[in-house]
Amino acid sequence: MGKKIDLNCDMGEGFGPYSFGTDDEIIKLVSSANIACGFHAGDPNIMDHTVKMAKEHNVGIGVHIGFPDRLGFGRRDIDVSRKDLMNYIIYQIGALEAFCKKHQVEIQHVKAHGSMGNMSFVNRMIADAIVDAVQLVIPETKLYVLPGTEIHKAAEEKGISFVLEVFADRAYNEDLTLVSRKLPGAVIKNPEEAAENVLRMILEGKAKTLDGELIDIQADSVCVHGDTQGALEIVRFLKGRIEEKGIEIAPVGNWHK
Repeated sequence: MGKKIDLNCDMGEGFGPYSFGTDDEIIKLVSSANIACGFHAGDPNIMDHTVKMAKEHNVGIGVHIGFPDRLGFGRRDIDVSRKDLMNYIIYQIGALEAFCKKHQVEIQHVKAHGSMGNMSFVNRMIADAIVDAVQLVIPETKLYVLPGTEIHKAAEEKGISFVLEVFADRAYNEDLTLVSRKLPGAVIKNPEEAAENVLRMILEGKAKTLDGELIDIQADSVCVHGDTQGALEIVRFLKGRIEEKGIEIAPVGNWHK
């Protein structure tokens, strides 16, 4: 069997009449979509439309859980209790699950957005709450995790199916966490640079840190953030480079252990 990789993108992150404007094109190029569920972005109409598009293009559907922080786009840390966090997650899963039921599709995965995701990399309470909430309501679903982080460890220990995710448009620290967006060079906007980094991670198992060091990493899925400047161009270029190497792009729903 040839090598496979999942290519995912954050989608449905508009609100009302506001959008990033490229979802309708990006959905044709990726294999999985992380759909905002109304907390950090998104609303019922956008969720409905995005699920419908994903079905039409055979794209795996993911719940993009985030903090209830539209103004900060879910990228501000929130001091939250375990109970509150679990209920935030369950609420968002339920919302997307209803639209999936409407369109007769299933949820493939769950992925934490923004600060919730970043906190889960280093905070075991946050990581455990995410894993426990998913196991409680949709235990057969896959969880996207950053390799080597607390949420990766929690998923392994609790026996939930997980997908090791890497990022095309973000720089890495030496501990495999993502460089803060507040720092220069944290976001990669050049499609060629993004593709070079991704192919190195897929084929060589190495990620380049912001300081230029190479560190070990594993990749099952590659993410491009939908709000990154030039996201459509990055996804299009990246898809072409991956396929040139004979790697099949496919949703993780049917191939990841």
